[in-house]
Amino acid sequence: MNILENIPPSQRKACTQVAELLKAAGGRALLVGGCVRDGLLEIPAKDVDMEVYGLNADEVERTLKKTFRLDTVGRAFGVFIIKGHDIDLALPRRESKSGPKHTDFVVEGDPSMSPREAASRRDFTINAISIDPLTDELLDPYNGAIDLKARRLRHVSDAFSEDPLRVLRGMQFVARFNLEAAPETIALCRELSPEHLPSERLWEEWKKLILKGAHPSKGLLFLQACNWLQYFPEIEALVGCEQDPEWHPEGDVWTHTYHCLDAYARHRIGDAWEDLIVGLAVLCHDMGKAVSSFVDEKTGRIRSPRHDVDGVPIARAFLERLTRQKKIFEEVLPLVEQHMRPLALYRDGAGDTAIRRLAARVKRVDRLTRVAFADKLGRPPIVVDDFPEGDWLLKKATELAIEDSAPKPILLGRHLVELGIKPGPNFGKILDRAYEAQIEGEFTDEASARSYLKAIIEA
Repeated sequence: MNILENIPPSQRKACTQVAELLKAAGGRALLVGGCVRDGLLEIPAKDVDMEVYGLNADEVERTLKKTFRLDTVGRAFGVFIIKGHDIDLALPRRESKSGPKHTDFVVEGDPSMSPREAASRRDFTINAISIDPLTDELLDPYNGAIDLKARRLRHVSDAFSEDPLRVLRGMQFVARFNLEAAPETIALCRELSPEHLPSERLWEEWKKLILKGAHPSKGLLFLQACNWLQYFPEIEALVGCEQDPEWHPEGDVWTHTYHCLDAYARHRIGDAWEDLIVGLAVLCHDMGKAVSSFVDEKTGRIRSPRHDVDGVPIARAFLERLTRQKKIFEEVLPLVEQHMRPLALYRDGAGDTAIRRLAARVKRVDRLTRVAFADKLGRPPIVVDDFPEGDWLLKKATELAIEDSAPKPILLGRHLVELGIKPGPNFGKILDRAYEAQIEGEFTDEASARSYLKAIIEA
């Protein structure tokens, strides 16, 4: 297997040229980390990392700047970026932990380190493999290739514990590559906590789970095995939250949730933002059941009334652990709140007004149908052969031209100005009233909208 064949040709050529230049200067450059792992899995590599041995930062910069444009922002840490080629170049570094926070590290570049010693600082054996682009020699001191073939996730050394984020990296790796974590790695993860990790770092790993995980369920089950659900109590509360077995033969809400995520992953559309919003909504959609579920004394059945509405503040609390992006809350939470509406509207044979209202609330009906479809699929052994409610809703929304956007306001501020209304406290109220009337179908085009506006002003 030629690992380099999984790197785009122009990038591969640049890697070889970098290695040749540094070799001529007395050093050695190796491809390391994810690009090697992905090459062994025959997955196309995008980002390429190289590690340079035998040369200090001055020598590396002096050698390469004649041929390549370098970004030297990380030079103090022995890190360079080859501009235009998506290649990150680094000297091996010695890192020693000096405190509990993720920033509490003393970092020193050490070009005299051996590849084996440098690899010992990496997180998992599957990421501790390197290859010489000039000779194709594979350097695998910790048997990462064997682990990869066995689909095994195993930490490299006790240095793993210096960065608790590696637990979440493990979460997304087992989900992406269908791995099983070694018992000793799980045991080590149980000793760690995310207490001092900033939310931005947590967010990046959860994003990879949502966007890249082929089997997100495996990632969530890995967190459970590592006793890390306690740090995400909104998810932990789903474990053991029973459901009516007639509708949910798969088990509790926890089990349903990870089955839904797997279903979502099978139907990603390849748009990172859209997939992220839908995936997060699927993860959060039934969080309200933890506070709304009860056994009906008359029927003996489990019910979860209003779990869609009750789930909104709980989902918000979970998302706030990961991000402060206002747009995430604005676009995910309405999907949680409305995730049962497609079926309800379909059963009721709802009219255009109800569908316009729904579109105004969730912004994109196509997103909502994706969430509802994943919800429906996440109930094995029930087999889902069709999705009539989703097909119906999308057809109706398409006819109304609102399948991928909220209804656009027909009446705007300029229309009010044309009628002599000056901007002021009532300006927004008039426009809000007009938009509500538009949703209700009181007007459908600009001419009828102007007539409506004139009527309410003269009233």
